[in-house]
This record gives sequence, structure tokens and C-alpha cells, in this order.
Amino acid sequence: MEKIVRTDAEWRASLSPEQYRVTRRRGTEPPFSGEFVHFHGDGVYHCVCCGAALFDSRTKFDSGSGWPSFCNVVTPSAVVVKKEYTLGIARDEIVCAICDAHLGHVFPDGPEPTGLRYCVNSASLRFEDRAR
Repeated sequence: MEKIVRTDAEWRASLSPEQYRVTRRRGTEPPFSGEFVHFHGDGVYHCVCCGAALFDSRTKFDSGSGWPSFCNVVTPSAVVVKKEYTLGIARDEIVCAICDAHLGHVFPDGPEPTGLRYCVNSASLRFEDRAR
């Protein structure tokens, strides 16, 4: 899998202002405001920046956190976990493995079988219906 690298100007030109703020500047959406928080379509969520498949809707669950939550990734290599300390505490940031887009964070309080909760910003995702 080859990395996608673009200039800041190229990212700005290809993304909405909110998508750019979240994915390229490590922003976050206010809780319960994102497009996919209460969305229940059957398909796959892709990176809004590069189109990489990230999460299957079959692993999505209502965590009550205010962001789309998943208990697993499509493939183990879909995301990279990085330590992040912006709020004065250590958290596990998740980024797209192909383009380094900020997606959100992963926490160890999810349901079985993984016990993980991938807490993701809707602005970092594009949904593709399985029926297509």
C-alpha cells in the first residue's frame, strides 16, 4: 500500500473546510453533530481524503459518546494508532494508514469481541452502500 502525500494547498482544494479541519488539522466535531452518528446504512466507511476502506457498518455500535463508534477496522492495516497528548493526557489517536488523515481515537472500552471503541469523526468518513 503506497502512501498518499499531498501539499496543504492540495488537501484544502479537495476537502470541505470541515473535512480539512478535522482530517488535516486534527480537529474534532462537537458530539452528536456528525452525519454518521445515528446513521445505520449497510456498507463500508471510507477515508474522505484518499478513499481507503476503514470500517464496516457491521462493526458499528451506539456508544452514547456522540461520535460514530466501531469495534473493529476493515483490516488490521487500515489505521495506524499513535500516542497523542494534546489534552494533557495520553490518548491513542487513529489515522488513515494511507494518507495520515486524523480519524479520531481508539479506547479500550468497546464491546466484544475486540473490547475496542474506535471513536471517529463523521467528517473524516465517506459511506459506500454495500448494495452498490
